Amino acid sequence: MATVDTAPTERHAPPAQPFGSAPPQQRSASSDAAGPQPAATTLISSVQRAMRLLETVAAHEHGATAKHLARTTGLALPTAYHLLRTLVHEGYLRREKGLFFLGDAAERLSSDAAAQKRRSTLVEALAHWRDSIGVPVYYALYREGEIEVMCVSDTPGNPAVEEWADFRETGHAHAIGQCLLSQLDEDARRDHLERYPVHAITPYTVSDNGTFLRRLARMRRMEPVIERQEYAVGTVCAAIPITVGTTAATMAISLPYDQADRLLPAARALQDEVGRLLGTIAISISI
Repeated sequence: MATVDTAPTERHAPPAQPFGSAPPQQRSASSDAAGPQPAATTLISSVQRAMRLLETVAAHEHGATAKHLARTTGLALPTAYHLLRTLVHEGYLRREKGLFFLGDAAERLSSDAAAQKRRSTLVEALAHWRDSIGVPVYYALYREGEIEVMCVSDTPGNPAVEEWADFRETGHAHAIGQCLLSQLDEDARRDHLERYPVHAITPYTVSDNGTFLRRLARMRRMEPVIERQEYAVGTVCAAIPITVGTTAATMAISLPYDQADRLLPAARALQDEVGRLLGTIAISISI
């Protein structure tokens, strides 16, 4: 399973002597050649102008004319026309009845950036709960008939459970799958088990579909789902249900079997933490 890593702190070199600060007589020809160039020489003015046009179009929900865009950005009208035609050709803008709007390419950039920000919000939340509760934290959802573990946050001292048997095919055996399947209706549960029948993967795993369906029916709504050594011998897990709209999701934790007494208190702590932040991360759970 994927692990949230903490990026190493970036090392910064000492600031270089600004170009032009030394007296002329102290500069050698070699230092002139190797010295940093003025920042302006690395900038491409046409790219800057195109970006200003894109930003200005984005600020006009109902479109803008070329003349208005040229005036607003301070560009000469012929220059604005040239850049606008290029942006339309590349799909970043579209033109309708003389007005310019953001095109599909720009919309894709925006949606990708938004999705990345949502994922970052969720990753940060999992890392916070991992550290504050002292357990590995998992996030998973049920999407298009499949169990998908979207994110795992652990540390060397509190490692996540190794996915030794495919999580998608063994939903009956682990707390994540049990929690997600408990949120589905009867027909969806049976459909899932027809595709992924119950089978024992440890001596503690439930033995057949009927027994498992009866267990799901007894689960109380919004209560943590507890699983002890059904997926991995020597490990206990708990999952809390999260439902936003029609999305079945869960946050889960795991612990070594010899720390089983910590499992339910840690699950309750996670449930409280998620409850406090649910409004903030609600959109992020569908990443």
